[in-house]
Amino acid sequence: MSNYKKTIGIEVHVELKTKEKLFSPSKNLYGVMANQNANIIDLGYPGVLPTLNKEAIELAIRAATVLNCKIRRDMHFDRKNYFYPDNPKNFQITQERTPIGYDGYVEIDDNGVKKKIEILEMHIEEDTAKSIHSKERTLLDFNRAGVPLVEIVTKPCMHTSREATLYLEKLRELLLYANVSDCKIEEGSMRCDANISISKDATLGTKIEIKNIGSITNVGLAIDADAIRQEELLKDGIKLKEETRRYDAKLDKTILMRVKETGNDYRYFPEPDIPYFKLSDEQIKQVQDEIPTLASIRREKYQRSGINPINIEKIIANKEICDYLETLPDINLKTASNLLLGDVSAYLNKKNISIFETFLTPLKMKEVVEKLDKKEISNKNFKEIVDDLLGRDVELSVLLKEKNIQNVVDDKQVLELIEKVLNENEKVVNDYLNGNERSIKFLMGSVMKESRGTVNPLKANELLIEVLKNKKS
Repeated sequence: MSNYKKTIGIEVHVELKTKEKLFSPSKNLYGVMANQNANIIDLGYPGVLPTLNKEAIELAIRAATVLNCKIRRDMHFDRKNYFYPDNPKNFQITQERTPIGYDGYVEIDDNGVKKKIEILEMHIEEDTAKSIHSKERTLLDFNRAGVPLVEIVTKPCMHTSREATLYLEKLRELLLYANVSDCKIEEGSMRCDANISISKDATLGTKIEIKNIGSITNVGLAIDADAIRQEELLKDGIKLKEETRRYDAKLDKTILMRVKETGNDYRYFPEPDIPYFKLSDEQIKQVQDEIPTLASIRREKYQRSGINPINIEKIIANKEICDYLETLPDINLKTASNLLLGDVSAYLNKKNISIFETFLTPLKMKEVVEKLDKKEISNKNFKEIVDDLLGRDVELSVLLKEKNIQNVVDDKQVLELIEKVLNENEKVVNDYLNGNERSIKFLMGSVMKESRGTVNPLKANELLIEVLKNKKS
């Protein structure tokens, strides 16, 4: 066991889900042709002026709210001056001195132990262009230049890789459900850097920064890998230097990018082309009132409805399915969730489409759930009709008629069928009564055959067991 204590801080850049960029009317879209959504403001032409995007401010207020941050009323933007090919203006517009959010926290739950991960600040800034490197050259895609970001910086208050990954998972969930960002790490809309130091006492060790880690899981792996590297160096008497490193998942090692010999001098000063601005309490409240229902509230509702904990987490992990569940009228959410996580998800994955692109309207889903709960159709019946339900604009009643699904729901009729089968199979009945439990499968199959599949199997099985139990007594 190591004698060294890890101290971890996390910096996360999250792209805001705006229609346009932070300071220009260019569209904020992912996956389009390179440089399609770039104009002279994004490219840093001389004489152009930025115009602040109101939607970005509103989404940042949402983010600050769900992260329990204090919200700054009086703000301005600053210029961060540096030269790099992906930054044609030679400066980045950010909030160095007046971050919109500060002194916040995210609460994590580590196997029942709750801890608040403290957020130092959250500020708004513009993204840079995307660099695409090859052996011969570097290409620049300015579609990303000027996209609005919030950078969320924690205090160095985490001490295990698990705490770091739990924090990132919770952070992602909060921002996703507040509709601040789509938080797709694979598309770069959420990017994570970890700062880690180790020491044997309460003093902080030498800070090592690990940049642009490709997934939440890899953040934890990168932290553990570099902690081992640092400890080995210290044991060999080697003094650590502040460095920026990257994580290689194949090697499970961090790789040196650059040594921080001197501090960066970004020569921050207030952005002269954007006026100072003030947020009123009314503006903030209006934005906060429009925050969608968060995952924590939905979890509580699903728990009350009887959905099992594993399925609840599966639903929360799939925001699209969760959002659809929220559109449903007053129905049995447990039954609905089983359908959505089972056959419906299988269909969506096969077709690679959204549930909102299908013909399974909330009212049609309600009708399906009610028929299942009343045992007017079975899960087997649903499997037979699911492709048509989602793929065709057809009423459920019409579909059931087309598939010749006509389930008997009158208990009296089902009991008559059961008595007929039992009378015709006295030997099998006696075998069951004498302890041969497997005989019930034959009797059940005979009931379904006699009904030509029109009896709900769950209901028939329930009544069959009841009749046989009475015969035993």
